[in-house]
Amino acid sequence: MEEPSEKEADGPTKGEASIKDEFLTTKDKFHAFLDFELKDSKGGKVSDNENTEDTTETPVEQPEAKKLKLDPEESNKVEKPDSKRLRGQNKSRPHMKPTTYDDKRLCLSVIQENRECPYGNKCKFLHDVAEYMATKPADIGEDCYLYSTFGKCDYGLSCRFAKAHTTPDFKTMVKAEVVKIYKGRTLMKNSLDKDLQNRLRKRAVPFKKSAEYLKTLSNYRDKREQQENGDAGATKMADPSGEEQHVSTEPEMQMSPEKQASVKTVGPLTNEDIIKLRMCEKKQVDFKDKLYLAPLTTCGNLPFRRVCKRFGADITCGEMAMCTNLLQGQQSEWALLKRHESEDLFGVQVEGCFPDTMTRCAELINNNTDVDFVDINSGCPIDLVYKKGGGCGLMTRSKKFEQIVKGMNYVLDVPLTVKIRTGVQEKCSIAHKLIPEMKKWGVSMITLHGRSREQRYTKLADWDYINTCSKLASPVPLFGNGDILSYEDAMKARETGVSGIMIARGALIKPWIFTEIKESRHWDISSSERLDILRDFTNFGLEHWGSDTQGLEKTRSFLLEWLSFMCRYIPVGLLEQVPQKINERPPYYMGRNYLESLMASQNVGDWVRISEMLLGPVPMNFNFLPKHKANAYK
Repeated sequence: MEEPSEKEADGPTKGEASIKDEFLTTKDKFHAFLDFELKDSKGGKVSDNENTEDTTETPVEQPEAKKLKLDPEESNKVEKPDSKRLRGQNKSRPHMKPTTYDDKRLCLSVIQENRECPYGNKCKFLHDVAEYMATKPADIGEDCYLYSTFGKCDYGLSCRFAKAHTTPDFKTMVKAEVVKIYKGRTLMKNSLDKDLQNRLRKRAVPFKKSAEYLKTLSNYRDKREQQENGDAGATKMADPSGEEQHVSTEPEMQMSPEKQASVKTVGPLTNEDIIKLRMCEKKQVDFKDKLYLAPLTTCGNLPFRRVCKRFGADITCGEMAMCTNLLQGQQSEWALLKRHESEDLFGVQVEGCFPDTMTRCAELINNNTDVDFVDINSGCPIDLVYKKGGGCGLMTRSKKFEQIVKGMNYVLDVPLTVKIRTGVQEKCSIAHKLIPEMKKWGVSMITLHGRSREQRYTKLADWDYINTCSKLASPVPLFGNGDILSYEDAMKARETGVSGIMIARGALIKPWIFTEIKESRHWDISSSERLDILRDFTNFGLEHWGSDTQGLEKTRSFLLEWLSFMCRYIPVGLLEQVPQKINERPPYYMGRNYLESLMASQNVGDWVRISEMLLGPVPMNFNFLPKHKANAYK
């Protein structure tokens, strides 16, 4: 009683969220409690899975070794005294392919019964069902989500819930009446067609409209060079190699290729002249007053977007895709364009740094996918992208940026949107200069993240600057993005005059934020309700990636990536001051029950425990380190 704790004497630590005193604890007591409860209960109190007793035998020995890397306090003791705190990405993290966990796989010809294997004796997969079943990992549940939902599981004997739909003689059962309901219904769109993939690899796909636009660029460039060569007053510079470089004057740079091309139009008016670039002919999308789930690399996958749609997200967008990889027909990149039937207003985001590849990519998407809009990522801060001139780099290459926007607009039948930051340097914002130009280029919507590339997430988003830019953008809709974690944050953001708000990390920390905003309330969601959300995600993941070992472990890896953000959420009932701020780090606290405490842990081993409640025990050689380090707190 004589010596009050530091928190009681001095108040909450700067940068930490304010939590009621009765829930606060220390790091050692917190982890000791979780470990004791795990041993005492064997997981029975926190999971409805009947196999939970088995999952506690092989849990976290592998990931525990990564605990030091995730905890800044511990890492300071091990590393140099002047080492920097953790930020950015874990670039050297172990990469485990899902196939690593499934050495002996059953041939597809056996899974899809009555099929002859095209590879015959040369096939590297198993054909003996008895041999496969002897080595297959134990099933993790009695009910198969795919079988109960769709009446049939395409993964057959390889499914990790196979006992739900397999007869004693290893035949797969089917619910004919349920299958009829989904017959002819397309749940997933924008899959890469095998024929298109082969043509892309052989460079046999024609890009007619792109060629037209790029020709105008080439003609404009040639004509400009001729004018400069013939003009005695043209400025010429010689570089050290002796080659001449032509420097055009400002008025010349302002002239667009379309205007140059229009000079050549002589004779009668044709249909092509009328149709060419009429914006009114494009598909119209009403973006105003919508809640936009940001395109999130890694975590913004299709199962996660489905979860957010259930909670009220209006606009969803696929993860950032590299235009060059799409043009090469890479299956993994095309997977980022997939769209679920529940996504009623869906777009894709592409990244690139040259007009030719971006224009061709836009035409490819326009002709082969079903999307409502295409977004250009000119806000990506990653070094790999920025140093090539893409992402944030486009903001400093305004001429290339203009050519990309106009080229993509030329070939697209849907609206073109752009996502930008305030600028590259922290104290040198340039978005307000670009936005009036982008209006002239023909963008249908602009999204502004209120931070520069240098800032990343170390400073609060500048909503005053976003407000200034929204006025400059009018009548083009401008969405604001940054630091929204509650409906109060959303209300303040809407007061700035933006057309709508984009939510990124806030949705990862609490995907029910869309419900909170629409109902204007703080939702004190229970730990069991949060576990149900995670269960929905795993079910959607098994539907998307597969219910075999490979798909299950892929689902687990994405679940763990999401938990690395979700653990930052502090229940409303525990807060001293509501709402929680996104830049405030949660201190160590005890939840109102064991599961709530477990979900508050920032130790990767505890995230693995949660995944085992839903997806069974991890494989023996399992290893995980999250992609992102904690760099969002002071």
